[in-house]
Amino acid sequence: MIVDLHNHTPLCNHAEGEIDAYIEAAIKNGIQYFGFSDHAPMDFDPSYRMSFEQMQQYETDVLDAKAKYADQIEILLGYEVDYLRGHMDPRVLNAKVDYLIGSVHFLDEWGFDNPEFIGRYENEDIDLIWQKYFHAIEDMAQSGFFDIVGHLDLIKIFKFMPTQKIEDIAKDALVAIKENDMVLEINVAGYRKPVAEAYPSLSLLKEAYKLDIPITFASDAHKPEQVGLFSTEAYKMAQSVGYTKCALFRNRERELIKF
Repeated sequence: MIVDLHNHTPLCNHAEGEIDAYIEAAIKNGIQYFGFSDHAPMDFDPSYRMSFEQMQQYETDVLDAKAKYADQIEILLGYEVDYLRGHMDPRVLNAKVDYLIGSVHFLDEWGFDNPEFIGRYENEDIDLIWQKYFHAIEDMAQSGFFDIVGHLDLIKIFKFMPTQKIEDIAKDALVAIKENDMVLEINVAGYRKPVAEAYPSLSLLKEAYKLDIPITFASDAHKPEQVGLFSTEAYKMAQSVGYTKCALFRNRERELIKF
């Protein structure tokens, strides 16, 4: 990957490894633009994110690293923000960062991607879950708060797949992403999960390309050794669809570069 914008730090309470270790792994793997976008604080599910009091520490640590490694790699600062109505905070949405990733990890406050709560799938209508999920993605895009869509089809993480055609379920969400000028990340964390494929799927990426939705790349690393994993697969996937450029952000301004 030349660009890798979605990576975490121990402040989220479920990642490990020092910031320097992530950056050194990125340099080793030939990444030229490396972004930290750790889980932003909110007044819900605090065990899986930094606190509001830690925001300054996080931003300072990343900016210090940016200066330290300036002659080797460009470090970018962002947040991954959970789109959950009633819980998003202006301190995060108005933070002075390079970009914000908007993600959906909760359906009616159910953490559907958390293995701790996987048992709930047994009592749910899978088609309805998928519809609710992509409706939330559509709402997130229409909010106008975010630059990048995090792991578009995360709902497939445990491989509970719908009976309906996924492209149809996701159609309105993709249109909203396009209309709100957002970027779609190719997030390789899915290769490390039961579904064993990138987010989004190849079929959804093809639909995004038809709509001329830009892409970027994401390791979604929670350990330094995950940085740059599956880069070849991500590139091949993007190129097979027709993409030749990817996005990076500085001060919420987008730039497209060749990869």
